[in-house]
Amino acid sequence: MTTADPTPGVQAAPALPRRTLAGYSLGSLVTGAFGTVPGLLLLPYLTDTLGVAAGVAGLLVLLPKAWDVLVNPIAGRISDRRGDRRSFLLIAGLLLAVLFAAIFAGPVSSGAGAGAYVAVAFLAAATAYAFFQVPYVAMPAELTDGYAERTRLMTWRVAVLALAILISGALAPLVVEQTGGGLTGHRWAGVFVGALIVVGALGVYFGTRSVDSHSVEAVEPDLRSQLRVAAANGPFRALLLLWLIQAVGIGTMLAGVQYFADHVVERESGATFLFAAFVGPALLVMPLWSRVGKRVGKPRSLAAGSLVFAAGALALLAAPSLPPVGVYLLVAVIGVGYAGQQVFAMAMLPDCIAHDTARTGRRQAGVFTGLWTAGETLGLALGPGLYALVLQVFGYVSSSTGQAAQQDDTARLGVLLGFTVLPAVLVGAAVVLLRAYRDVGR
Repeated sequence: MTTADPTPGVQAAPALPRRTLAGYSLGSLVTGAFGTVPGLLLLPYLTDTLGVAAGVAGLLVLLPKAWDVLVNPIAGRISDRRGDRRSFLLIAGLLLAVLFAAIFAGPVSSGAGAGAYVAVAFLAAATAYAFFQVPYVAMPAELTDGYAERTRLMTWRVAVLALAILISGALAPLVVEQTGGGLTGHRWAGVFVGALIVVGALGVYFGTRSVDSHSVEAVEPDLRSQLRVAAANGPFRALLLLWLIQAVGIGTMLAGVQYFADHVVERESGATFLFAAFVGPALLVMPLWSRVGKRVGKPRSLAAGSLVFAAGALALLAAPSLPPVGVYLLVAVIGVGYAGQQVFAMAMLPDCIAHDTARTGRRQAGVFTGLWTAGETLGLALGPGLYALVLQVFGYVSSSTGQAAQQDDTARLGVLLGFTVLPAVLVGAAVVLLRAYRDVGR
């Protein structure tokens, strides 16, 4: 039998079949689309199509995602109790597809009423997403006990995640533009992303139907007891805090893509080209990151990816004086760092869960991933809210025409700083938290 984990001192585990790797990774079409497109389109949709003030728009984007911070641990406990996580992937995934399209299918009016509709629809979609994402993220700890095999599984997952970000992030703004822009264009974009979510939900459900999951019912009697167990896991605490802070940085950058394209790059379909530059190289370097992880370990590789991301974002401060090709090259560097940061953080999570199982004798993957996804959701929600606050402070002018209003130099500076310095500081500074992380997977 083919085995993985040849690293000295690491017990070998059977290699996962390619069908399982491919089937599981298809779920990233769902997580990639929902994790990317709201952060990319929703804030500009509110400010530049519905005419909502930047500060209020940021709050409308934040609150539904903040709700998931409460829902995700509950979703984790429920999926632990049920044991069969695949049913959650199918039902919640299909429901999410419908609700996502509904976010952009609201009333034709602009202003407070339209903004309130978007907030309610986004809240419903975020709730459905919690019941997909938490069981999905819990599965790797139950699919394999292998230290290196988890990295292999995450490499496949992040490769499809990058592809999902490319497809949804690059094409959704293009769909808006090519179908008339404004309300009509955003409705078509909602339908497009909803269809992509359907493909991902069906793919992961049928692609993992032959998997022998190790999931068992949680032993702890209540959610509070389970959360205490998670809090006692030192490596998990350090990794979760890093993940949350870096999610804020990534969410800030995602929220700024359209603004950066409109007011700094100033090129037609600039957001699409930025996403292509971000994701394309990331797909190419995935095998390289896998080799780096085998050579120096996951924590050091996570630090390296994070610092590459931060260095590229800081260098992008020079964007106003660079030609578009120079901007896209720097964005490609950021994408290379992002790929490493995602692969190794996600691969270290199941290591922490396995460490807890060995320590307590209980499998509670859903509780850990509920907290993990809650942290990610909160970070990705705080990012757009933080970016909106920067826009408000720097005097960004909203519009209800479907086109961005002309901005003065101060507002354009806010667009630039929010897209470069803020993400660089958040993603780079979080690396110090790895000093409290012990490599528990080996």
